Amino acid sequence: MRVGAFYFPTDYGIDIGELARELEARGFESLFLCEHTHIPVSRRTPFPSGGELPKRYLHTHDPFVALSFAAAATRTLLLGTGICLITERDPIVTAKCVASLDRMSGGRFVFGIGGGWNAEEMENHGTSYPTRFKLLRERVLAMKSLWTMDEASFRGEMVRFDPVWLYPKPAQRPHPPILLGGETDHTLQRVVEFCDGWFPRHRPDFDPKIAVTRLRRAAETAHRDHATLSITVFRAPADTATLATYREAGIDRALLEIPDRGRDEILRVLDDYAKSRV
Repeated sequence: MRVGAFYFPTDYGIDIGELARELEARGFESLFLCEHTHIPVSRRTPFPSGGELPKRYLHTHDPFVALSFAAAATRTLLLGTGICLITERDPIVTAKCVASLDRMSGGRFVFGIGGGWNAEEMENHGTSYPTRFKLLRERVLAMKSLWTMDEASFRGEMVRFDPVWLYPKPAQRPHPPILLGGETDHTLQRVVEFCDGWFPRHRPDFDPKIAVTRLRRAAETAHRDHATLSITVFRAPADTATLATYREAGIDRALLEIPDRGRDEILRVLDDYAKSRV
């Protein structure tokens, strides 16, 4: 099992290039960055974890720009979005961002995606909350056509464009792995239909064996080879014993949280992770 980390790339936090170098130097496999294009002041949608929305949600850099700096500072570290809000992004522009970053990083990009939880945030991008996953599906399928076809076109209910040329193509063929976040059975149906991996969050009731079984059953129902799918656990606990159960169950990747603290404190946390050999 590979162990990476995720971080909210804030404008007041550690330099992303330095963070990437320090992760690579300590043997971490990957760095995933979160995304919010903006946060509406109305705060109509409650924060899913309860309480006030943490400051870091308001201060994130664009993940593709930040990951470009991380790519330039490293040689082997994988670079991921965790997650990219497809419901808030134009599919043609996003396909170009993904392909450019993947090619310029030497094929190191992992495309973690999701539908989002903040209704008013996505409404500012013209997305209706009730139909967000229908839109996400069409945008992902449209991006796949842009990455894999010389002359790509798409005719969906929500995404449409006539034949176009879009280059560069990603370094990874046919495209970087697409991981979909969420925990429901509907999420798993989407994963096996048009993604390459599942991106669940660790919660108190998370059981790695059950997670592996759920994905395998969803793949069997869809007549897809489960060996073509992976599981990356978001916010995995930095606990050696717990991570050992992940490995035994067949989890592919665990992402540890980099806290919303200052540079020196973050580096101490990375040292603690490395010393624990998590």
